[in-house]
Amino acid sequence: MQIPMQSPLKSTMKRSISVLAATLIALLWTGAALAADATGKWTGQMKGPDGSGDFEISFTFKQDGAKLTGTVQGPQGDPIEITDGKVDGDKISFVVTVDFNGGMKITHNGTISGDEITLNSKVEGGDFPAGSMTLKRVN
Repeated sequence: MQIPMQSPLKSTMKRSISVLAATLIALLWTGAALAADATGKWTGQMKGPDGSGDFEISFTFKQDGAKLTGTVQGPQGDPIEITDGKVDGDKISFVVTVDFNGGMKITHNGTISGDEITLNSKVEGGDFPAGSMTLKRVN
């Protein structure tokens, strides 16, 4: 009876494939751990149209993979849907369209870091200036 022997090349290839598979699994796990989670309620302060008089604004986000949905609510009362919401790693972006005061489109881009989002806003139409704000997660 002969015992089959593995060639050194086969053994090396099997080891290489095992190491590669383990590395890929570790990278995928690390990437998932680093992805930001925007789901939840966030609040911050925003300047009024003339740059004075801070008022509270709150966002409620729901993240599903890279897709972001939700609402924003300020002192006007009714929540307004966000559109074109995306999360890519720690980057977040979305649009809010407001119909009052001649209408305006506000594009938000920012960075999520733990329980804080730093947003920069660009306004098309309306009286609000572009600006930035920091949101804090509400527990």
